[in-house]
Amino acid sequence: MRNNSKNIKSTYPGQQHGLYTNYVVDEEAPLLDWLLAHLGESRSKAKATLQGHGIKVNGKFVTRHDFPLTPGMKIAVSKTKRNETLKSRYVKIVYEDRYLVVVEKNVGILSMAAGHSTLNVKTVLDDYFHKTKQNCQAHVVHRLDRETSGLMIYAKDKKTELSLEADWHHTVFDRRYVAVLSGEMEEQEGTIANWLKDNKAYITYSSPTDNGGKHAITHFYTLDRTPYHSLVEFKLETGRKNQIRVHAADMGHPVCGDPKYGNGDDPIGRLCLHAYVLCFYHPVTHEPMEFQTQIPHAFRELFIPSK
Repeated sequence: MRNNSKNIKSTYPGQQHGLYTNYVVDEEAPLLDWLLAHLGESRSKAKATLQGHGIKVNGKFVTRHDFPLTPGMKIAVSKTKRNETLKSRYVKIVYEDRYLVVVEKNVGILSMAAGHSTLNVKTVLDDYFHKTKQNCQAHVVHRLDRETSGLMIYAKDKKTELSLEADWHHTVFDRRYVAVLSGEMEEQEGTIANWLKDNKAYITYSSPTDNGGKHAITHFYTLDRTPYHSLVEFKLETGRKNQIRVHAADMGHPVCGDPKYGNGDDPIGRLCLHAYVLCFYHPVTHEPMEFQTQIPHAFRELFIPSK
């Protein structure tokens, strides 16, 4: 998210006192614009600090983004609210408010429990909520495979979960993945549409005609390529089980490192699939929320010309 704030001044920038950093406002501005100009954080993080009761104006907590500031007002920014970040090698919090949390999941962790004592994002988040004294639990809204990395949403209460699930297709207005595929893509862009269904061994297979499964539509765009691999962006129009992995295999260029639908091509020792764009309308405020992560460095290294 872009920082479009103006250059707003304060009398003294960031005096440190105990658990707060204190400022005095020097000119009129909406509170969110002021925070963006002074905290050096993204719009998402500044909003999360507000929603988490991390901002005081003249000694009182304020959560309104458009709260009007005037010269002489005193701003206190909580150090703990800004630094109560999740410490985990598997999960990174990208955005958080009182209703939901957006995380970036690493490879090697399930979205939710699938057996006794399995490592999963929900448990990691529940532990974080407990340690930060938040009276909530993580509610799974959608899933990523254990070996797929990237962006995910978790609701903090059942009502928000149901709101997100009830109209998921319209709530999420942009959802994109990036993958390293085996071989050099022939096409620059296109669309794959067919029906996907699981067999008795729980392997998803496709059919050009209705096989009693679910219709699946995937749009693709080739970002880079070598004679050996292709870096491809996938935009989902539907969200079916293993959709990208099956559709990539259908094109004759399976996702690298895929043990189920791949061809043994495994250049970096992991499934080369990453959910890197996630845009949705907030289920409570209805504000458009847009998140994008970096394409994994290990993916990009495969397309750096050798000297």
